[in-house]
Amino acid sequence: MTTSLTVTRIGHACQLIEIGGSRVLTDPWFTQTPTYYQGEPVAATVGSLGRIDAVVVTHEHYDHCDLDALVDGGFDLGTPLIGPGTVATIARGKGFGDVRVVEAWEAATVGDLTVTAAPGKHGVHEVTFVLQAGGRTVFFGGDSLRVPELDTIPDRFGPVDLAILPTNGLCIRPMNLAQVVMDAEEAAGLTAALKPAMAIPHHYAFHSGRMGDKMITKGDQDPRHYADAVARLSPETEVRMVLPGTPVVVP
Repeated sequence: MTTSLTVTRIGHACQLIEIGGSRVLTDPWFTQTPTYYQGEPVAATVGSLGRIDAVVVTHEHYDHCDLDALVDGGFDLGTPLIGPGTVATIARGKGFGDVRVVEAWEAATVGDLTVTAAPGKHGVHEVTFVLQAGGRTVFFGGDSLRVPELDTIPDRFGPVDLAILPTNGLCIRPMNLAQVVMDAEEAAGLTAALKPAMAIPHHYAFHSGRMGDKMITKGDQDPRHYADAVARLSPETEVRMVLPGTPVVVP
């Protein structure tokens, strides 16, 4: 019998991944501030999440590491939190008691779940994650750029059931439009390398507000560009574009 695998996007890159008996929360973001807008409804509150077995955090940017919201929402701070050293320092300062540091190709286990950090590249230090349990494999891309090492994941970990990838190609205007997140075409190229049975785009609705979008950031907010690119480059992969709060069962 195949181990169950379900993913529910809370919003942005915050996902609830249920793999076998493990419930994993990724890159938490539940609040917003000036210049940081989800651009879509947030599908859950911290208090409505239910049991969480592990939190994985790719990097310390607020829209991926909203630990204050977890603390204020009464989240169990004994829950294992897994991330790079930059995140670990922040998490310990917020009172998290079980912080596991992983850098590229290092792993941590929580029950039957194995969380392995994979390389990433962003405006700050970032890792991506491979989540495995019961013979199922999920790649979680945070908001990384595409880096060549990620193409080796199927060789290292076997077939990928689900890939969750950013697609907005975010650029920073004051940095001469430096790109810090993979765009739709790059994400589709990575999808072709990973060959997942299913792929879900995320990190596309985010915006910086009316003035911020003109002065700070530029990004592609249409996930259909990714779906179209995958149809060309990896037609065997099913792409699911889902609203926050919609559970997706991966066959």
